[in-house]
Amino acid sequence: MSQTVERALLILRELGPGPKSLDQIAELLGVHKSTSLRLLQTLEQQGFAQHDERHRYRLGPMLFALAHQALADLDIRRLAAPHLARLNEAHGHTVHLAVYVDGAVVYIDKYDGRHPVRMNSRIGATAPAHCTAVGKVLLAALPEHRRLAVAARLAYPPYTANTITDPGRFLAELDRVAAQGHAEDHAEHEDYINCVAAPIRDAAGAVLAAASISVPEPVLGYLGVLTLLPDLLAATGAASAELGWTAPLHTALSTATSARANALAPAPLHHQPHHHQEN
Repeated sequence: MSQTVERALLILRELGPGPKSLDQIAELLGVHKSTSLRLLQTLEQQGFAQHDERHRYRLGPMLFALAHQALADLDIRRLAAPHLARLNEAHGHTVHLAVYVDGAVVYIDKYDGRHPVRMNSRIGATAPAHCTAVGKVLLAALPEHRRLAVAARLAYPPYTANTITDPGRFLAELDRVAAQGHAEDHAEHEDYINCVAAPIRDAAGAVLAAASISVPEPVLGYLGVLTLLPDLLAATGAASAELGWTAPLHTALSTATSARANALAPAPLHHQPHHHQEN
């Protein structure tokens, strides 16, 4: 391990029990005060440390934010696990759980499908936000100013003929996702994969994660995947209930109606229908 990195980590560990002065940190590290000060200034610039008016150093807000996110991810994964496992067992299709962290959509759990065609996704990997159902759900839940900022900086690589490739259409899609309570990926990321996703909420209704069910076209077509939406919503609703969320009655009824309607509706107009082939 780099000596600088090791010293920085030691500083964070020593600040855990409580504030320390520059002299105390230098003594603990066994280095000159100027070396300790440089390390502390770097940690402060990144939000991992801060000092008060007495120049005593303590842990910074970034460290607490990361710790909170890590704990939240673990809790979401643990609480959602039985519901997503049952969904996977019931239908035999791939189920994902994803979160939005620092501008990236990250898979934190996956249940593989039982059919021979496997998806390349893996736990810990990132997913493109503009063409995956989980990405759309997570971005649709952001406050409007953050949603606009994210949409403006995305590159929109065209993975397939169905990929949304401009901010205007993407923002319109996010509005639709926010209104209906779920998202769809109609062969937008991979030519032969269709997917639906729905949010998992906390007690306040904030979206903490998104769960999805993905199926290769040769196994089940797009309209067939939409028929899985009620079961997906039941799973995400149960996971949300474990986190303390109670759906308002009108929301639950509206979502159920939307799910049934989408299962019978043709593909959205912005998708270009085409034949899918297995890679």
